[in-house]
Amino acid sequence: MSQTSDTTGIDYAPHGSHRHTARGTRLLAGLATAVAAACLLPMVAVAIAALTGGTDTVRHLLATVLPGYAGATLVLVVLVALGTFAIGVGAAWLVTMTRFPGVRLLEIALVLPLAFPAYVLAYAYTHLLDHPGIVQSTLRDITGWGPRDYWFPEIRSLGGAAVMLVLVFYPYVYLLARAAFLQQSSGAFLAARTLGNSAWTAFWRVSLPMARPAIAGGVLLAVMETIADFGTVAYFGVQTFATGIYTSWFTMADRAAAAQLALCLLGFALMLAVAERSTRGAAQYHHAGKRHMKMPPAQLKGVQAALAFALCATPVLLGFVLPTVILFLMGLGSEQDLLSRRYTGFIRNSVTLAGTAAVVTLTAAIAVGFYQRLRPGRRSATTAYMARLGYAVPGGVIAVGLLVPFAAFDNALDAWMRDTFDISTGLLVTGSIWLLVAAYMVRFLAAALGAYEGGQSTVHVHMDAAARSLGETPLGTLRRIHLPILTPSLLTALLIVFVDVMKELPATLIMRPFNYDTLAIQAYRLASDERLEGAAVPSLVIMAVGLLPVILICRQVGRRD
Repeated sequence: MSQTSDTTGIDYAPHGSHRHTARGTRLLAGLATAVAAACLLPMVAVAIAALTGGTDTVRHLLATVLPGYAGATLVLVVLVALGTFAIGVGAAWLVTMTRFPGVRLLEIALVLPLAFPAYVLAYAYTHLLDHPGIVQSTLRDITGWGPRDYWFPEIRSLGGAAVMLVLVFYPYVYLLARAAFLQQSSGAFLAARTLGNSAWTAFWRVSLPMARPAIAGGVLLAVMETIADFGTVAYFGVQTFATGIYTSWFTMADRAAAAQLALCLLGFALMLAVAERSTRGAAQYHHAGKRHMKMPPAQLKGVQAALAFALCATPVLLGFVLPTVILFLMGLGSEQDLLSRRYTGFIRNSVTLAGTAAVVTLTAAIAVGFYQRLRPGRRSATTAYMARLGYAVPGGVIAVGLLVPFAAFDNALDAWMRDTFDISTGLLVTGSIWLLVAAYMVRFLAAALGAYEGGQSTVHVHMDAAARSLGETPLGTLRRIHLPILTPSLLTALLIVFVDVMKELPATLIMRPFNYDTLAIQAYRLASDERLEGAAVPSLVIMAVGLLPVILICRQVGRRD
């Protein structure tokens, strides 16, 4: 007797397998719920710690640093939003809707700055543009000017930090805007042209509004990465919420202040996350007409072609080519040896953390994603939504949110063991790498879940029904059918999380066990000590690893049709 399965998540299996099916489903539901709870824990812990920290700290923050933190963060967000919008949308329109010499190469190369963490870019440009740097030293040698005889833009400033972040984050807007422009039909644009509108007016009134949801999503992603950034603003001395959390936690040893600053940043981040999701699902545009006609690209020649090439090549030059050359030359002049025992330790620690976090995060993503497919409904949808919240929470907030409850647990356990057995357990949880791995899982689960769900959508529900009619349990279906088919998506998710962990700085800086340093920590420490040439070596390794997912993205971008 054959069995069937419907698409509502109700399983039909032979009688003998009902017990195994129920057990597997409960196990999957429990694991998915535990993952969602782990993602929610840092936010709840931050809120509780902040609200129970007393009003004295709040009043002190309001009277001293909080207005400055809020103002600097807001200005930085506005500058990055405007900069990523201008570069990302402009470059996407030029490479999609026009043709000029070098456009196919630039179409791919515009993604390359994603390989750089913003703080690495900051180290390179400080070496180039700071007062003792190459540019100003050459200028003084040529003109004979003294330090106070001329004005030069200060790279270590709020504006300098904004430029670094724009150069690294504009590809978010570029990729989404390019995809939106490619999907647009030419009907509405050509209709606007026949009504007497210029190409620029038609773009502004027709093409840009149609791509607005995608562009807004890209800008909001860039903004969320901006408020989460710590390395760039800390190195440039810009006082934002991210630097305030670190200063309160370590320099001032004020846990209440750190929690309250983290709560402010968390509220702003969640507001942006809600805006991003509502924008993604808000405006929807449909093609006029029965057939989708691609926009015919305009052929540019002469001055127009040269100008288009220069506009698209400039962000690639400033965001990838020039920093790579600078870091390479800095690395040659340093005394850092990647093959030394010390550096192999940094590399081993980085790879261990990144590899472990990637496996744990992918496992959590599979549990949440497959549970949502197996039991579609309000509970699984809520679980998936909670699991995705971490992408909007800065690493520093997650670090504080996990350290507060687990440090209390460690202290309570140690006190009980001392009183009962006269044994000290020490920092059992907070002194290990596992809490740091949990922070990475919370922070990057959304990326892994997105890659997994993208692949899972290609597996038809009829395959699940066929497997269950043959007596396969849900976990057996996952192991024997889904995972082999989804191998490319799983590898992509592993790679994305691996590289993100390699580049992550604030959570690693706050939560790492004593004397457990990574390449990112080494680069930050050397740069903080003004040993920029030494910082170039670990920075280059981080950039080289970051190129791996960017190459995958470039391959997809290259498949234009």
